[in-house]
Amino acid sequence: MNYGAGSGDGGWGRAGALRAALGRAAGGLGLVLPESGRESGRLAEYVDAGSGRRVLVWPPADGRRTFLVTLQHKGPCLAGGWTGDLAEAVRATMAWTGGAGLEETRAHAPFIRFRPWALAHEREPLGAVELAWWTKLDRVHLPPYDRHPRPHALLVAAYAQPVLRRLMPVNSHFALWFSPRVEEPWRTRVGYAVHPYDEGRYGVRNGGESVARTETPEQAVALVVAALPEGLGPAR
Repeated sequence: MNYGAGSGDGGWGRAGALRAALGRAAGGLGLVLPESGRESGRLAEYVDAGSGRRVLVWPPADGRRTFLVTLQHKGPCLAGGWTGDLAEAVRATMAWTGGAGLEETRAHAPFIRFRPWALAHEREPLGAVELAWWTKLDRVHLPPYDRHPRPHALLVAAYAQPVLRRLMPVNSHFALWFSPRVEEPWRTRVGYAVHPYDEGRYGVRNGGESVARTETPEQAVALVVAALPEGLGPAR
């Protein structure tokens, strides 16, 4: 079904175009969408202020002819998927912001997908550190992170190390480092940072100083682990 947003680039670059199209799709179903949290450029957002549930909708991009829909709850993205039908996007939005769980939302909108960790978190909330790890590892399934396998391989290698799994993972421009703090972890770094695009290798750095360049993420992570201070406890 086509709800019409224009021609050329689909008209999605116009302010309010996506929100208007979603509104028309909702009207066709006899539904009224919740208040839109924002629409910035190509993004439409819907929020239930009481529960903190949030739905983000992106129009087609990168050659796709489908809409990307992601479901968040108090920050983390727990589920998402692509659909060519705005009515399906509306159903997912209404179910999620209306309080439906992951499985119930998928029953309303079968294009929605989620991994086992998200279902486990819904049933019994994960700790802040474990949740941070899983949300970062899970980004490989969503654009633009699906186009960057090297940072994902680095996360996988780091997560395999028990001592690093206890720390908060922090990313900036694909670099990865670790923090002993749960709150504002980017303010405190412990040990080395790893840059996955350092002249085609994995660059290990201590501040602005290069320590080594490795061929594999596992080698880089091993250097990080070896340089950690003794008796390092879990992030707090």
